[in-house]
Amino acid sequence: MVSFRDSSVVIIESGRTLIRAGVGLQDLLKAPSVEIHARVGLRRNPGDSANGASSQTLKPGESNDNLRPSASSSRASSLPFQPSPSAKVHDYLVGSQLDEAVEAGQDITISWPFADGDVRDWTQAEALWKYVLFRTLQLKRTQNESPVMLSMPAGLFRDSSERICQIFFERFNVAGFGLLDRPMAQLYAAGQLNGVVVDIGHEITDITPIYDGFILQNARSSTPLGIRDCQVYLANLLRSNQSVMAAASPPDKPSDPEVAQRFLDDLVKYVWTEGLVRVPSDGQTVEIPEDEGVTDIAAVLVAGKEKAVIETGMKKKLTAKASAAEQARAREIEALDLVTVEFREHSVTLGKERHRFCEPLFDPTLLNGLPVQRADPYEGRILPLQEAVAFSVRQTDVAQRQYIWQGLFVNGDLANHVKGIGAALQSRLAPFILSTPDQATEVQPRSIRVLTVPEYFAEYREKGDGFAAFLGTSIVAKIAFNESHGKNFVSKTDYNEKGPHAVLEMSLASL
Repeated sequence: MVSFRDSSVVIIESGRTLIRAGVGLQDLLKAPSVEIHARVGLRRNPGDSANGASSQTLKPGESNDNLRPSASSSRASSLPFQPSPSAKVHDYLVGSQLDEAVEAGQDITISWPFADGDVRDWTQAEALWKYVLFRTLQLKRTQNESPVMLSMPAGLFRDSSERICQIFFERFNVAGFGLLDRPMAQLYAAGQLNGVVVDIGHEITDITPIYDGFILQNARSSTPLGIRDCQVYLANLLRSNQSVMAAASPPDKPSDPEVAQRFLDDLVKYVWTEGLVRVPSDGQTVEIPEDEGVTDIAAVLVAGKEKAVIETGMKKKLTAKASAAEQARAREIEALDLVTVEFREHSVTLGKERHRFCEPLFDPTLLNGLPVQRADPYEGRILPLQEAVAFSVRQTDVAQRQYIWQGLFVNGDLANHVKGIGAALQSRLAPFILSTPDQATEVQPRSIRVLTVPEYFAEYREKGDGFAAFLGTSIVAKIAFNESHGKNFVSKTDYNEKGPHAVLEMSLASL
């Protein structure tokens, strides 16, 4: 039986909008060494109307950070799919190549081939994986001794799995190949076999119930809510903050609504990615308490108190000799929860409004009237996240639910930076389980338990749960590519004998 050196194993996590990768499995499983947007760029020539999957045109001077795939249904991206049959793998720009082209002001068509949760354009997908393997990880195709464990969104079509296997063997010459469902990798990272994985992405949140190590495909669902909606909501809230608007529209420069909006959007992204947001549980509020007649951040700024408030809040804890008045004042300052950030040469003071960032996930009606960019209006009511999760779990067998509720695992890019999102969802899910003990039966769930990545994964201890898919894929690779644990991957011999169909028989994603 074939086995591989841990140092040669390649891990790739392909999500809707991000790809993470790394090579080598040590005793302490390492975090990914490569992270790129799952997008490609194609230079547009005069008269060329070809577009890629989920494509957006980036005009010269436009910020590429604001471009993300659009999706308004549970499965598909809302932008039209127009393949580029004449484009070759080497025609596409990926990673730093694409970033440099954008900075140079070139007219680029941006495409997101994985935005729908499947592969919409195989040439674009190959360009992304080729860039990761041979440009960033520095592998050699002619002497490729590395096996690859790839995690992909759940629910891939069988022919898509076979096509992926074919690309990795015939185009990349890998020594072995394994395919894993992304939600399973995420749950493995938490050390569980039962649970419901809530993967919050940029525009879509995927919900996947899992029982006894198997995805319950009939209960899987998605909701068109994500980080994009939270950013739009907080940007609108910050318009009432005088400190923010003073920086967004300086008095010495002519006011430009587009410039101000771009400033707000970038500031919001900076705030949540810097970990300055926490999510209150259900029943908690983020309202600013009264402070000697001052009831909001704008009034604090007008009164000229912001400097004193911030400086006092940064001091060490009061000593035992502190007076009762000083202690009371310290509690007032802590309650204001002010923070000053340096952003684009401006000092911006933010209050508790920043902690309202995730409110649209739990109450989508807050987005009514806001400029949420969806190419096609979403038909029907958008379920709040807690209702969508409860709906998915209710599609499972009654006897399975108590075990599934013991593994609520919230992750995705949001979980890397925003603390408390799991506990916040847990508190909002409480009404959906039995609350009267005297009516309980053996199969009815009585509680919900939130999962996190265990502390003993030292490399992931300070990174949040957003890297769970990569960690779980690494764990599976360490087991699968070891000859003492049976056969859970496709070797070159298997591929030569059975062809791409071998991945359906020997890959964990197909069990």
